[in-house]
Amino acid sequence: MTQTIKTIDFQKDWPKLGLPPHVIEVLSASPAIYVAEHREDLLNWALNRKSGETDWRHANREDKGEVEVGFDVPGKGYVAEAIVTKARNGIAVNFVDPKMRRRDPDAMVIGDKQPTDKPTYQERFGESFDKMRQKTLDWLKTQELIVVPFYAGPDELGYGALAIVPKASAFFAGALADLQGMIANSEVPANFKLTGGAIFIAPPFRHTHFEGKQVVVHARSETHQEVFAYNLYPGPSAKKGVYSLLLDIGEREGWTTNHCAAVGVVTPYDNQIVIMHEGASGGGKSEMTEHIHRMEDGRLLLGKNVVTGEQRTLNLPEACHLNPMADDMACAHPHYNEGQTKLSIKDAEAGWFVRVDHIKGYGTDPHLERLVMHPERPLIFLNHYIVPGGQALLWEHIEDAPGKPCPNPRLIIPRDMVQDVQEGPVSVNIRSFGVRCPPTHKDSQLYGILGMLHILSPALAWLWRLAAPRGHANPSIQDQGGGMQCEGVGSYWAFCTGRRVDQANLLLRQIVQHTDTRHVLIPNQYIGAWKVGFMSEWVVREYLARRGSARFHRDQLVESPCSLLGYVPRQVKVEGSMVPPVLLHVQSQLEGGAEVFDHGARMWKEFFKRELQPFLTPDLDPLGRKIIQACLDDATQEDYWKLIPHQMFKE
Repeated sequence: MTQTIKTIDFQKDWPKLGLPPHVIEVLSASPAIYVAEHREDLLNWALNRKSGETDWRHANREDKGEVEVGFDVPGKGYVAEAIVTKARNGIAVNFVDPKMRRRDPDAMVIGDKQPTDKPTYQERFGESFDKMRQKTLDWLKTQELIVVPFYAGPDELGYGALAIVPKASAFFAGALADLQGMIANSEVPANFKLTGGAIFIAPPFRHTHFEGKQVVVHARSETHQEVFAYNLYPGPSAKKGVYSLLLDIGEREGWTTNHCAAVGVVTPYDNQIVIMHEGASGGGKSEMTEHIHRMEDGRLLLGKNVVTGEQRTLNLPEACHLNPMADDMACAHPHYNEGQTKLSIKDAEAGWFVRVDHIKGYGTDPHLERLVMHPERPLIFLNHYIVPGGQALLWEHIEDAPGKPCPNPRLIIPRDMVQDVQEGPVSVNIRSFGVRCPPTHKDSQLYGILGMLHILSPALAWLWRLAAPRGHANPSIQDQGGGMQCEGVGSYWAFCTGRRVDQANLLLRQIVQHTDTRHVLIPNQYIGAWKVGFMSEWVVREYLARRGSARFHRDQLVESPCSLLGYVPRQVKVEGSMVPPVLLHVQSQLEGGAEVFDHGARMWKEFFKRELQPFLTPDLDPLGRKIIQACLDDATQEDYWKLIPHQMFKE
């Protein structure tokens, strides 16, 4: 018998929920509180309209609404933050300051005194967060507020959360509701508790206290985390801020939320495998759920040699069918994994934050274009050029400067609008890890020595997740340093509030407990001297699905000359077409050869040895210490294989 859950009208009855005292103070003092009954309410408020006022039908060509979002800033007067424009297929949000159009990797600051390896507010600003926190709450008390109740992670886990947003920046509330879900005003459970966390939005302080930079302060307590965001780009707050809430919960409870996309890949013969693709920002997570791109004649452009101009193509008559499962965050909660020998995950989000910088013209991705041109309900676009009342087009990106397109145009797609999306939890057959690689040849001796596919032992797979290289030309974040940088444990370290070693132990436990899930490594952008974009990822997806697993007979693999790169297939054949050997065995490329490969291998070894050292603390799992020490001692493949025993090869 299904138990009926009593609900309340949040806007009227929120005082009955037992919220924290400071939240009660803010909501009690606010001149007005708005809680959406429908998603479109938030989009109407973003255009400074009343609920139900906008005709969202695509045929509405006459609505040319445009609203400037700004705030009065002490000492600076009125400051504009963003322009919200009504489009036929949704709303387009463009930030005035180009620095606000993508995530600043240094945005996170810790505002509490719990253990952390991250910069604290005290260290960065020379004082405790207490005064700034109170100033923020006091400012919010003066504002008309939108409150968005939602669950951090899958609804059934029950991690209740609130976003408290100035009504003037209602588009942010809409973005959060699309990304994380929203609970309608009249459907909030009477037993709703703030166990997930809270997000407070206060843009003016970016100008008065933080020199115009993105700053997001995370303040943890014994029961939940609160996020104080001082900018309106949703990346570090509505997106990664909620990820931080989940990581904090998992750290306390002994599980983690993986930074990944997941997709069910169904072959033309109706066999399905599930691939979970992890990696730093720009590592190909969203692309793993994306349909393969074809040339006009239907062939696949495997790559173009940047030295000779030569192109290599592949014929693939019929591609696999895709059942997308997750785009960026997947909960590996114990509720889904009890007794499982393969890792089981479930999408942690209600919507997907899709980067479309690669879409530069009509026809690049027909499936996505078809979805957004005539959507069943209005969508939210960020960093897109738009004529008021016109159509928001995926390939029309706002310019950061004349002739310089913004590298981070985004689209938020509610999960239930994605074609053939599959609900979880699902068991993962293959965990892949993506790395952005630079062009590498005799005139560019860098670290792009990865072939199209590498097979990793579980121990090596864990090391790649600890280091999580950010890689070449990352489009998602403000990256001033360039070169090979570390994004850290599981590639989600940027969103963690605690200690590296705790997350390293959780990831190791996850891998050890689920050795029936196999591990591979896939580069994107360049394979040696060959520009491949994400085609390497798509071809490997087709290949592994047709094989049914990432397990090979021993004689089908060769050890990579670089021990960190595991094993490489001798050959890869997809539907009768062979992948050129130079895209598998990079040391055989005439433009580079063994000498260039060895230089890149040294770069990788130096990178790993440097980045793994901080994990060697007393609290590291003893097995983890053995694996890291093996890497520092230049272990062989057999050494790594024995550290986490499993059936590596087919018999």
